[in-house]
Amino acid sequence: MLEILRPGVQTSVQDRGRRGLRHLGIAQAGALDMPALYRANSLLGNDPDAAGLEITLGPVSVRFGRDAWLALSGAHFHPELNGRPIHTGQRVFAQAGHTLTLSGCQYGMRTYLAVDGGIDAPLTLGARATDLQGGFGGVHGRALEAGDRLPLGAPRTLRDGPGCRSPDWTPYVRALPGPDYASFSPSAQAAFWQRQWTVTPSSNRMGMRLRGTPLVRRHNMDLLSHAVFPGVVQAPPDGQPIILLADAQTTGGYPCLATVIQADLWKLAQARPGAHLHFVPCSAEDARAALARQVREGQRLRHALRTLTE
Repeated sequence: MLEILRPGVQTSVQDRGRRGLRHLGIAQAGALDMPALYRANSLLGNDPDAAGLEITLGPVSVRFGRDAWLALSGAHFHPELNGRPIHTGQRVFAQAGHTLTLSGCQYGMRTYLAVDGGIDAPLTLGARATDLQGGFGGVHGRALEAGDRLPLGAPRTLRDGPGCRSPDWTPYVRALPGPDYASFSPSAQAAFWQRQWTVTPSSNRMGMRLRGTPLVRRHNMDLLSHAVFPGVVQAPPDGQPIILLADAQTTGGYPCLATVIQADLWKLAQARPGAHLHFVPCSAEDARAALARQVREGQRLRHALRTLTE
């Protein structure tokens, strides 16, 4: 059992999300920084689909009800286990009754806590992920609260081993022109690629709202609602872009200016309000190659750690 003592700004149960249900209006949900959760689970030998905690900014405190191994990956906090500093990206043993505390976040936005055996929340539509907008999954479909007690999966027999580091965050986000790109004026197209965009405080797990040069279309024609997915860059009437994230709706009527490539979605998860982003043009071929490279790196890490988790 894992008891939530202090939930912080927003902490929720997340896994790799729900796939293949968007035609039914079911959002993906799941970790916003998917590679970070994958690394944390790999450090413990957990199944890649195991659920962990997505912790936004903090401060957060949790207490372990059994002996457990834990791993943190993602944003860099000041983690302490029973008052003793520990490292992000390292496998750490916690005795029953020990308290993990994450205080100030040095940089980044979200970190992921994995526990050996995973968070054993009930499966809902094939996943344990919390859909905060839909109000299901995780713990009653909501962010965690003080006093929540989360069941854990079967413990694993592990030993100390090497850790892994998170990739360096940069503000450069690769994107492909979207289906409505040509409907924007040449000056709007140039501004999208050449200007700096600021993350606003009104961003959440549904979407990241940006502030910058208003993007103007050639003709303000209404569009029929169409399918959307995480990474789509929409341009509402005020011309300030919205990048859809994991909890986003499945259809939308705003024009689609661009799409952030899947391999760079983790950068959005770690961008705080006030951070500046720059979009970089990318081809579909390069986007596929970047995702394949990210997957290979994750698999190599998992393979390297496997002999140390059995």
